[in-house]
Amino acid sequence: MPFGTVTLNDGNVMPAIAFGTGSKWKGHDVTDYVLQAIEEGFSHIDTAQYYGNQDSVGAAIRESALNRSELFVTTKWSGLTSIPDAIQESLDKLGLKQVDLYLIHNPKAMNDLESDWRSFEKIKEAGQAKSIGVSNFTLKDMQDLWKIAQVKPTVNQIYFHPYNYAENKELLEFCKEHNVVVEAYSSLTPITTFPGGPVDKPVKAAAERLSATPTQVILSWVKSKGVVTVTTSSTKEHLREYLAVGDLPSLTEEEIAAIDEAGAKGPPKRFIRFWSPSFTFTCQALTAAFGIWRLYVHFCA
Repeated sequence: MPFGTVTLNDGNVMPAIAFGTGSKWKGHDVTDYVLQAIEEGFSHIDTAQYYGNQDSVGAAIRESALNRSELFVTTKWSGLTSIPDAIQESLDKLGLKQVDLYLIHNPKAMNDLESDWRSFEKIKEAGQAKSIGVSNFTLKDMQDLWKIAQVKPTVNQIYFHPYNYAENKELLEFCKEHNVVVEAYSSLTPITTFPGGPVDKPVKAAAERLSATPTQVILSWVKSKGVVTVTTSSTKEHLREYLAVGDLPSLTEEEIAAIDEAGAKGPPKRFIRFWSPSFTFTCQALTAAFGIWRLYVHFCA
């Protein structure tokens, strides 16, 4: 796989790009799309209790006829049921005896940090998950977890793109210092949600130099930060576009710095995130050229 792999702090190895089944796929049968992703070269599949599609992810895994060792499967506890019930339900729906990575979907899903993390540690000890980690944890969340964890989290999967890089720098530094791999979802936000912002110019310049697409430049920028990509698409062309990033020359230090600086200026809109145990509302207060305010709902990845 051109993206290669990363070694987690427990010694397990994870592919450095994943096909995600959240976002628009929530509640839908994703069998064909997961199969397509596997056929195109994805070997890391990311799902969650909240997505409501673990059964069809499992169907795709079975239909792929790949050996279990050839696939890395991530799922998440979203707080909809107890942790012991949730992991067993996930394994049953996925048709697996063990997932490769099991994450707490969001800190707000928890009732109590210490007792819930103990439940995760028991899942690893019982062999129901090879590795355990978290998602959407802030710096403070990570610091609090680090104080009580007997088994340290291997991964923190976060909403990450050039426009929120500055606010996440300390979190990334903490994770790097403590050997926690950061995964990124919705990294293409500058293209899909906030086109026309400051990041467009340096991304376009890098794309021209590399004979690449803006999408590939954004994913290459994510890779330059040592962050694993979780992305998705229903089309083969986009899947191939994503995977081809692994074969691109690296961005230069100057290109990375230019994207960082442009991202620090912020997107052309401001957005506020709210969480409940089963979903997030992302309320994006948009001030467009005509001063029109719009409200968008974006369920968590």
